[in-house]
Amino acid sequence: MLMLDDILIQKLQILEAKKQKRITIPNFRYDGIHIKRDGKDLISFSCNDYLGLSSNQQVIEAAVNATRKYGVGAGASRLVTGECLLYRELEELLAIYNGTQAACVFGSGYLANIGTIPALVGKNDLIIADKLSHACIIDAAKLSGANILRFAHNNTAHLRMLLEANRSEYQNCLIITETVFSMDGDVAPLTDMAAIAKEYNAWLMTDGAHSIAEFNSNHSLPDIKMGTLSKAYGSYGGYVCGSNALIEYLKNAARSMIFSTALSPASLAASIEALKIMKNEPERCNKPLENARLFTMILELPEAQSAIVPLVLGENDKAVSASSVLAENGFLVAAIRPPTVPENTARLRFTFSALHKNEHIENLCSVIKKQGWI
Repeated sequence: MLMLDDILIQKLQILEAKKQKRITIPNFRYDGIHIKRDGKDLISFSCNDYLGLSSNQQVIEAAVNATRKYGVGAGASRLVTGECLLYRELEELLAIYNGTQAACVFGSGYLANIGTIPALVGKNDLIIADKLSHACIIDAAKLSGANILRFAHNNTAHLRMLLEANRSEYQNCLIITETVFSMDGDVAPLTDMAAIAKEYNAWLMTDGAHSIAEFNSNHSLPDIKMGTLSKAYGSYGGYVCGSNALIEYLKNAARSMIFSTALSPASLAASIEALKIMKNEPERCNKPLENARLFTMILELPEAQSAIVPLVLGENDKAVSASSVLAENGFLVAAIRPPTVPENTARLRFTFSALHKNEHIENLCSVIKKQGWI
């Protein structure tokens, strides 16, 4: 009889053989793009801190002041004793930012999806999700008990076909997509998807974790808008925006909010300050895409649609080796391998920050060209 450790060691050996074994590496991240790893200074093109707000002094000061005033932790879930006074201000700002009536903050983006999707649909309902939807969307869909179908990535014709063939069999239907896809950097055709959802009496939910939108812009097409506070906002947490009825219902039905300890006052205050900066500095919000497009222009790649640009290399060991070469040249760029991405599509995933300078990008491109990866 094999002991637990024996079974797990075998599984780890299989991952090692497939070049899919992960390890965590300690970093000292001393601003939004500079990291010290193994004693070496690197410029990061891997962080999701798109606006550099995690190291912004105003954001840090807001977090410190909130900690001094309210303490380190929340003490309990939001519905018990954890409803810090800062929650209301943050949710009001998020609703304004997303052009909706109300918002609900969760402990993380993962918790937002895990709580929201099962609260809205169940065993007599249908979920149709983009084939490349994030793992937490799929996990939440499975938890809901609803029937799950997947449409070809960003393919509205396939989405329509699935609705035509299946919609009438179910009471409710939830269509789910990401606004910016985290591993490919492309964007969903939301206008067309919203029209299709309306035609088939379905609800559209978007995961905007990797989006950087203009403050109070008119992007209220989806019925349910989910996002995170841990990327562009530079803090931690997740949220859902929508109608007053939706948010009131989630606060009564989303198990991941009801049964989780509330966020720390520091995280709430940091997100509030980040939102204020985003409102007052629209140029900061535009800069990541500008930097990504400089990168694709220099390398003669298709123009970037977002702050994320993948360079697909195929084999796992090739992506790992390329990441090591970049590190030797002073750049941190993660190698992304299956199961995060489909088999044979291992890649370097470049993310661009408002803090990157032109010379950083030009030097990075020089290394890529020299290695012949393009």
